[in-house]
Amino acid sequence: MSDTDRVLSNFTQQVQEERTYSERPLRVGIIGTGWIAEAHVESYLKQPDVEIVAMADLIPGKAERFARQYGVDCALYPDHKSMLAAEQLDAVSVCTYNTQHAVCTIDALNAGVHVLLEKPMTATVEEAADIMRAEKASGKLLSIGFQPRMDANMQQIKKIVDSGALGQIYYIQTGGGRRRGIPNSTFIEQRTAGLGALGDIGCYSLDMVLNAIGYPRPLTASGYTSSLFGTSTDYQKPEDAKRFDVDDFAAAFIRLEGGIILDFRISWAMHLDTPGDTVILGTKAALRIPSTECWNGSVGGPMKLYHDLAGQQVETLIPIIPEDESGLFDRKIRSFLDAIIFKLPPPVPSSQILYNQAIINAIADSAREGREVAVHIPEV
Repeated sequence: MSDTDRVLSNFTQQVQEERTYSERPLRVGIIGTGWIAEAHVESYLKQPDVEIVAMADLIPGKAERFARQYGVDCALYPDHKSMLAAEQLDAVSVCTYNTQHAVCTIDALNAGVHVLLEKPMTATVEEAADIMRAEKASGKLLSIGFQPRMDANMQQIKKIVDSGALGQIYYIQTGGGRRRGIPNSTFIEQRTAGLGALGDIGCYSLDMVLNAIGYPRPLTASGYTSSLFGTSTDYQKPEDAKRFDVDDFAAAFIRLEGGIILDFRISWAMHLDTPGDTVILGTKAALRIPSTECWNGSVGGPMKLYHDLAGQQVETLIPIIPEDESGLFDRKIRSFLDAIIFKLPPPVPSSQILYNQAIINAIADSAREGREVAVHIPEV
């Protein structure tokens, strides 16, 4: 066995998966029938133990058009409250715009329904804490929709950290960006999105590294945000530039428990293909994780481990693990369903994403106040 193979074998884990489906179809409802709901419905329709029985949307006619598009024959409701009151549901996907995440999720949990909540968890950390209180009181399962967690390459990052190969971690550089990637619709207004790039793709970037190192408690943040591209008619349609009032770029310096520094940046638009690779520095080794040009929470190429071997400075290339036939989104849906059926822990627990949300809000608060702030984490 070569030295490279010996290093890589430390992170290899063989898993034999056995699939058992629910004995009866799980009755699922969709709250919000916008763009992200398309991926949820497409995935649910592939599952042999799921029946989509209801959809709800505040916009008249939207749920009807959506159900017709996918050939789903189900009950349709003008709001989530009437759907929850009328239907006996096992689970719902909350696919609304960000500022409605909390109320829809809390109402569903209070109705005794399991919830898959799309990212970001909420618009504010206080809302995230309210959701967790409802989760505790209900005893129902809540998972947050971070499908990059299902990527074998993302899981490899955590395996490398957990193996101890990096030693004591002291500094992380992370982020992602798009040269031109400003979304439209409800993403660009404070009243619906709450946050811009910081919440939309920043939450993925933070989760990639925080999950790998065990989600230590965040302490302080010094942040910067701007909206120089989103509000400019050079890059946006005049009508979109006029209503754009969220961030399209954010950067921050975050202190975590354990003496770890997190250097972060995220962007929807910039004059650059990427703001840089993710780097995790430890006392025994460092890991470089290539970024991608249009960042959406993925690994951009083979990772590289920088370490010493027999007194020599060496580099080990960690090959990309090919994607299997089931996509990340399908695995997100399936892991949520399996957690319900087999009474497993939530695939992406709210207790972790509370820290993620707290960091995001602290960055926004720091940028607004022009100073470093303590990261506020409510008691739950």
